[in-house]
Amino acid sequence: MDKPQTPKLPLPIRSGADIIPSSSPAFGTPARPVRTCSKPNSALHGKSSVLPVLIPPALLRPLAFRTFTRKHDLTISSNTLQTLATFIGKNCGSRWREDGLAERLLDEVAKLWRKNGGGVIVEEGNGASIKAILAMVENNMSNGKVVSGKLTDQEDRRGSHAGLTSTEETNNRTGDEDDENMSTDPRRLMKVIDAFDQPRLTYNPNKKHFETATGSPSLFPNPSHQIAFWRDKYNLVYQRLLRNESFQASSLLNNNRQSYKITPIANLLGRSGSSHMCLGLLSVSPAGELSLTDMTGSIMLDLSNAVPIPNNNGAWFCPGMIVLVEGVYEEEEIVKGSVLGGNSGIGGAIGGKFLGISIAGPPCEKREVTLGMNSINTNGDIGTSGGFGWVDFLGVGSERAQGARMRKLEHRNRQQIDGIENQGNGRRSIVILSEIHLDNTRTFEALRSVFDTYSALPFEELPLAFLMIGNFIEKIGFGQGNGGNSIEYKECFDNLASVLSDFPALLTHTTFIFVPGDNDPWASTFSAGASTAIPRKAVPDLFTSRVKRAFTTANNDSRDSGSKSTPGEAIWTSNPSRISLYGPVHELVVYRDDISGRLRRSSVHFSDHTNHSQSQTPAESEGMMIIDDDANEDKRKPPPTPPSTLAGRKLVKTILDQGTLSPFPITSKPVLWDYASSIQLYPLPTALVLADSEVAAFATTYEGCHVMNPGKFLPDDKRDPVTWLEYDVLKKKARVKQKRV
Repeated sequence: MDKPQTPKLPLPIRSGADIIPSSSPAFGTPARPVRTCSKPNSALHGKSSVLPVLIPPALLRPLAFRTFTRKHDLTISSNTLQTLATFIGKNCGSRWREDGLAERLLDEVAKLWRKNGGGVIVEEGNGASIKAILAMVENNMSNGKVVSGKLTDQEDRRGSHAGLTSTEETNNRTGDEDDENMSTDPRRLMKVIDAFDQPRLTYNPNKKHFETATGSPSLFPNPSHQIAFWRDKYNLVYQRLLRNESFQASSLLNNNRQSYKITPIANLLGRSGSSHMCLGLLSVSPAGELSLTDMTGSIMLDLSNAVPIPNNNGAWFCPGMIVLVEGVYEEEEIVKGSVLGGNSGIGGAIGGKFLGISIAGPPCEKREVTLGMNSINTNGDIGTSGGFGWVDFLGVGSERAQGARMRKLEHRNRQQIDGIENQGNGRRSIVILSEIHLDNTRTFEALRSVFDTYSALPFEELPLAFLMIGNFIEKIGFGQGNGGNSIEYKECFDNLASVLSDFPALLTHTTFIFVPGDNDPWASTFSAGASTAIPRKAVPDLFTSRVKRAFTTANNDSRDSGSKSTPGEAIWTSNPSRISLYGPVHELVVYRDDISGRLRRSSVHFSDHTNHSQSQTPAESEGMMIIDDDANEDKRKPPPTPPSTLAGRKLVKTILDQGTLSPFPITSKPVLWDYASSIQLYPLPTALVLADSEVAAFATTYEGCHVMNPGKFLPDDKRDPVTWLEYDVLKKKARVKQKRV
């Protein structure tokens, strides 16, 4: 028996206007018709027609090399290659190579990577996010092809922010309007970079570019990392020399310009009596003699008759430095005495000696040359030859990706300050104080005097930041005997918080940056007054809570009063550390260490007989010109340079030529091998703060880098004034300030 069926009734026909009935104002008919079904998405339908395949990364590598490296001058890491192979196999299918789908997709990815400020090495987090870029590309693909029009529109709507770092994303999100706000307050473009957060880059001599170190860093790494540390130090200096014009041979036959040629140490064998120039690490052999070591071997070094360049005592030379030595190789036919001196050829040491005639440090390279900024055309475009402009050394964006935009902001800020020049100098200074002993009551009186000087200024002339550099206690050996303990140390910063609370204008409108010294915890707990390993971490939060609370209270009171300026803050950073102003445009390196004393203790002393004849020349010439003394009595000799200035210049040339903050063996100044890139001075920073308490305050410029030393803030003699520095971020110059308390 058949079951009864319900008769089918025709559905009511409704017009587009009464799809959603409305009978009350609360449910009024929408202003626009509501779609009852979603619009078909051709891109989605296209994705379903692609048959995913598995592509080995080795099969994609030639195509990726041709697109990224040759066409866009980028380097792709192995992890990124694996990610791209999986993505292409999923979205392009089996026709990824025959139809050229993969090549077009890789080209779009490379363009987006450049547009979003990515570094020269394409990997996750290196200036941009490859995952965010691939997600954007995936949403704009149809049948394995990238719809470039939709992708461009989406990029324009999003403002090209995919994959930017948090700082760059904040700076670019609102476009020119946000740039206007930033230019009025440069503190928004100031970023303090901790040494442990800085990108860990190593130079690859085979590929001739910088690579991001793989693996997680460790305080107790494998011993092979120490070998990599010394190799990277040598390779950086060696590639810098090869880029120097003095070491580049001319390709023209009729060119008479002479050039230097570096001879590897291993090539000295069998060339006795010939003169050469060698580049190597100056070190002390197990026998206690000087030796020169490069990547090919080592040789005993005889500097008894060598002349240092410059010969007016203008630089230091000590073990641990990379030096250039010109001399003659002398091969010993008969080895005398013990073979411990390295004459047996064991361990890479070759027999004989290298008789040094002259010794000099490697020439320095300007920041513009390193970053390729010297190849800027008249129309503002940057050339493609030379330089590491695409490398993000600080994690704030590369020079070629962010430099042009940040320079516009700097120029706009300069114009605004020049516009109010009749009212003051504008917010353009950083106050630098060093060796602030908080366990001395005289220090707080001096700090109050300095803070009074700047607190009385109007808002338009307040400093951008106060750079407070340790040691924050005078006692040596924290936690040991008379070296102080944690309770006393915390009381020192509690007293500092009480002093800062009396200056709310500074707490609410400036940034206080604290850099520790060797006597500060916790590293000083285990060093017992000896030199601590660098980089070293910031002062622990256990001791800084009261200071942070003072800033929070002052900012809350300022917010209640209706202030809309950028709130002040206290930043505790590492030693060394870096301050970025206007992104990659302005780099300020801060380092606290008594470098000059260590250089004096470990430097190589040269014989004085080479300068004996030179010392007689002025006296002889003076005697020969006695008859012309009356005629030239009106001519005055220039005043002699103060010894403190000469000592500062000698220190600056030594450090910048070496390209590192620690040109010493690790036995005298330990270095954390996995964080060695944080102590490199390559490229040269815009400014360098060498806080050395054993040298008087100075400020000098060498090869475009302004180097300054604030000296000791509180003098030993009560009658002497307190000393600090005031650095102008627009002029890139500092001046020494003094005030009697």
